[in-house]
Amino acid sequence: MFARKILVVEDEKILASNIIKSLQKLGYSVSETTKSGEEAIKKIAETHPHLVLIDICLAGKIDGVQLANIIQNQFHLPVLYLTDSSEYKALHTSEPFSYIAKPFIESDLHFAIEMALYKHQSKKILYEEKQRLTAIINSMGCAVIVTYANGCIQMMNPLAELITGWKQSEAFGKDLVEVVKLVDKDIGETIENLIVDVIESGEVLNLPENCTLITKDGKEIAIGDNVAPIRDQNGNITGTVLIFQDITKRKQTEAQLIRNAFYDGLTALPNRVLFLDRLKQTIERSKRRSDYYFAVLFLDLDGFKEINDRFGHGIGDDFLVAIARRLESCLRSGDTVARFGGDEFTVLLEDIKDITDAINVAKRIQDSLKLPVNLNGYQLSTTASIGITWNFSSYEEPATLLRDADIAMYRAKRQGKATYSIFS
Repeated sequence: MFARKILVVEDEKILASNIIKSLQKLGYSVSETTKSGEEAIKKIAETHPHLVLIDICLAGKIDGVQLANIIQNQFHLPVLYLTDSSEYKALHTSEPFSYIAKPFIESDLHFAIEMALYKHQSKKILYEEKQRLTAIINSMGCAVIVTYANGCIQMMNPLAELITGWKQSEAFGKDLVEVVKLVDKDIGETIENLIVDVIESGEVLNLPENCTLITKDGKEIAIGDNVAPIRDQNGNITGTVLIFQDITKRKQTEAQLIRNAFYDGLTALPNRVLFLDRLKQTIERSKRRSDYYFAVLFLDLDGFKEINDRFGHGIGDDFLVAIARRLESCLRSGDTVARFGGDEFTVLLEDIKDITDAINVAKRIQDSLKLPVNLNGYQLSTTASIGITWNFSSYEEPATLLRDADIAMYRAKRQGKATYSIFS
């Protein structure tokens, strides 16, 4: 095993010589000594010793304590103080094994040096491990916030700083609730006991499905992931780690997929799939309540083909959008109007008194459609043939009810269009 190099900083020649002899006898490498702090700094840069032995009462512009600080902060080397009895009392409450009192015996010197080297190596390993862990956390593709067991923030990675708007230096020591303000959008309540719940349960807790983070500047960001307890080697919980991601784009994609699946791309009205689902739920509701009535209107625009042929499909599409808004304006907020396909629309009227309510809506729609729509300088208007059916009989399936409304609609067309017909 190679001999570890030690630099001795001592301005008393005799003492320095005796120390060198003792160190060499103990198996250490000591090539020379220095008398001042300035010389010591130069020698450290040249020789790279493993440890520096310093007389705390060093003469010169740089005293022993100042020199030790420079060595530890700039060169990251272990330092061992040499002190006399009076200085020993002042240092007695400082870090153990960082000094040795004069006079000393070789065994004590050997022990003090080995302890200083061991402590330095342990700190170095701990520091490197901490740096490695920090690098891993900082490299993660998600935000990470570590808290102590009391819920106060210990560290944040850069992505957590970016998402929350808080710097780690600002957030350190603050309660997580103060920095990470979370709201469960499903119930509209602030999430305040997240860390307490994790500590008490000792289990990983997932964030709510519709969890929103309120950033430092008040911006709302959809986030997702979980909070987990941190345990020591004995299994005791020493803190928690919150891992989360900005899932705004994912939520937008999901919303778009839902919209594509259940809404018409042109008019933004519910499509056939969503209308049939709502109609099925309404039928089930009517089975549970004998006094619950509803009606379905099936509309086909009169003369829409002529508008398309004369003005083009672009104008035709704009006209359908305008008609969709007209139909919405004729209904209550709880009713549903859907584009069933082409120029066909369906309307679901829920919780009506009787068929008269449905007839009144059909008349209101007809009156609204007669008003011209101004598109690119053209005044366009239309009428509709409307078929009406309602749950006067026990409908079991949406398809059957729609079939009857469709039959009534064609009956209205045969009657001269621009009118309605009730299925019976």
